[in-house]
Amino acid sequence: MPAAFFGKRQGRLLLLCLSLSLSLSGGSPADPAMTTQDASQSQANSLTKMQARLNESSPGPDLTTQELKQATKENVSNVTFVEYEVLLPGVSGTSVEKNITLDSAARIELSCRLDNKYSHLKSLQVTWKRGNETIRHINKTENSWSIQLRILDNSKMGSYSCTLKGEEEISAMFHLQVPKIEGKEKPIVSYEGDTAVMICKSLGYTPIAWTWYMTNGSEQIAINDSLLADKYVINRISANVTHLKILKLTTEDDGVYWCEAAFELGKSKGKLKLKVLSLMVPLKPFLAIVAEVVILVGIVFLYEMYSKKKEK
Repeated sequence: MPAAFFGKRQGRLLLLCLSLSLSLSGGSPADPAMTTQDASQSQANSLTKMQARLNESSPGPDLTTQELKQATKENVSNVTFVEYEVLLPGVSGTSVEKNITLDSAARIELSCRLDNKYSHLKSLQVTWKRGNETIRHINKTENSWSIQLRILDNSKMGSYSCTLKGEEEISAMFHLQVPKIEGKEKPIVSYEGDTAVMICKSLGYTPIAWTWYMTNGSEQIAINDSLLADKYVINRISANVTHLKILKLTTEDDGVYWCEAAFELGKSKGKLKLKVLSLMVPLKPFLAIVAEVVILVGIVFLYEMYSKKKEK
């Protein structure tokens, strides 16, 4: 009797749990005639529906990462792609050099191509290097070898070389550099109290910013014209030209000055020299002439005095 009582009680509890589960999943109340297998199947379907709703309501864990990768891929694909090629002569021991100027991020391809008239050279061992680091290359054609680089910052700037070894050895060097600054080779000469103007230019490229420095011994000190407005005036005449004006020159202003242009891939400097002369410098030749005239006049005067005394 007790066993039958507990069996009925357990059956009622099972039916109650199934009814509650179906009601939560949006189904109809449990049928008393439902078998245990049907109840289990219904519960499994309910759990599957609930999981699907949760998946629809929240994004997958990799969504943000995929979007970031896609954005990065698009940014890299928008970078300019440029090809540079060097034609190698088949003369042993020769080396060809090529300067490549870059001011902003770029994807570049460097290629070494052997002249067709030296295509008979066989068993060539081709090596690409940056410094002592060997770089993997590809064969564009039978006589052409290249590497592809993504120059996104100044860490990839520098010199890259390709070397062909076989019966003869031929090499080429690519120098990746930021734009050079055009200064003034000859010193700028001025006098005390005057105003000196120094000019720097970046031909064909636009710097992000300009900075002027003056040399104090071995140290370079940045010039802040806003703090020393009565001494220095810095003007950016155009996007690629800057002027430094020094007012009321003294002999202490004599020395070396630097203009620095900042580009996306690095910085480049131009050197200028300023020579400040004392006001006595232009007077020295005049004073020397005056002294000579005075001495000559004195000699003439003394000679006349001597001649008069002799006549008497």
